[in-house]
Amino acid sequence: MFEKILIANRGEIALRIQRACRELGIRTVVVHSEADTEAKYVKLADESVCIGPAPAAASYLNIPAIISAAEVTDAEAIHPGYGFLSENADFAEKVEGSGFVFIGPRPENIRLMGDKVSAKQAMIKAGVPVVPGSEGQLPEAGAEIVKIARRIGYPVIIKAAGGGGGRGMRVVHTEAALLNAVNLTRREAQAAFSNPTVYLEKYLENPRHIEIQVLADEHRNAVYLGERDCSMQRRHQKVLEEAPAPDLPQKLRERIGERCADACRRIAYRGAGTFEFLYEDGEFYFIEMNTRVQVEHPVTEMVTGIDIVQQQILIAAGEKLPFRQKDIALRGHAIECRINAEDPYRFTPSPGKITSYHPPGGPGIRVDSHVYAGYTVPPYYDSMVGKVIAYGATREQAIRRMRIALSEMVVEGIQTNIPLHLDLLHDNRFIRGGTSIHYLEQKLADEQKKPK
Repeated sequence: MFEKILIANRGEIALRIQRACRELGIRTVVVHSEADTEAKYVKLADESVCIGPAPAAASYLNIPAIISAAEVTDAEAIHPGYGFLSENADFAEKVEGSGFVFIGPRPENIRLMGDKVSAKQAMIKAGVPVVPGSEGQLPEAGAEIVKIARRIGYPVIIKAAGGGGGRGMRVVHTEAALLNAVNLTRREAQAAFSNPTVYLEKYLENPRHIEIQVLADEHRNAVYLGERDCSMQRRHQKVLEEAPAPDLPQKLRERIGERCADACRRIAYRGAGTFEFLYEDGEFYFIEMNTRVQVEHPVTEMVTGIDIVQQQILIAAGEKLPFRQKDIALRGHAIECRINAEDPYRFTPSPGKITSYHPPGGPGIRVDSHVYAGYTVPPYYDSMVGKVIAYGATREQAIRRMRIALSEMVVEGIQTNIPLHLDLLHDNRFIRGGTSIHYLEQKLADEQKKPK
């Protein structure tokens, strides 16, 4: 087992990793920007190293600075968390090339799954169902692109091969708009991801977003830990997640889970990962794989009792998974609300000093947050300031507990999206379960149309 791990991230995930390390008896090194000097996880770390000024490009994305910090502190491994460099194959390569262990998949796996075209082709070979679309990247010839779109049928969605986080996508409803949309998406993809490759898929009208959590070790053992429903989204960004997915038949859960675990064995995957699917009319369609721990991993931890972050560390240390598929059972229901420093309905960021902070508690309530009274939310990074997770024996109990928790939570000095979450938790359509990925945006649009 490692004696010292460097955490190359910030915010709640840095604190989450730190706690997992402390439980395992591992010392931690936290790197931070000048803006995060007063962060809780920096104060709690065994060692901390400032790696640059506030902008992420000069600090959390500064690969030489992070590796230098690992060298001067004698760390043995680097955990990238999520976001920033977590799915950067070049970073993983440089970490391992410098003599450290990268707590995550092999660079070749990150590269394979990071390109949406190669990922889709790998999943087809592994027998994982995919959305009907172009076989690989779109050709240059406009006539060929038109033929592909006609074969698939409108509407279609154009996606950047190197995209992610809801960026690099454009829906096309008519043939007249197709080629212009392809060219626009190519230019945007080049600017955003330095990769102009795009591909085309059938656009599903009202799908749900369901993802499968997997763990795999270096010894070709792989398991799936059930699924999460992440359909409550705005602009392709998740707002609220739950596990298990409402109204998903057990046989279907087992079938898609086994295919994901088998795909991990086929590509010799290592670590934690998430297969993301669109789900419509009883069918799953693969869209991408995230080769890192997810923001919403706590809901899976709550219903399985498995610490995913600790498993990442143990797998990176070369240990075998301590359980088999038959040992994993889903019990109860968990819901996670992402608490962001933003206007709850206009979504404009709200950085600033938190003057008063009171996290909720009670049975089944977990809060993953790095903030405290007096903490200043910086304007340079993602607006998430924490996550509230509610667990119950049933989905109904989890919803009731989350309502109570958010009604008790106090975050003053900044705006948060807690009012939006409370609105959703009382929404009849959400309470019934199974909303599509378009539901929240349509709900918000309908609210804006109402007379004030």
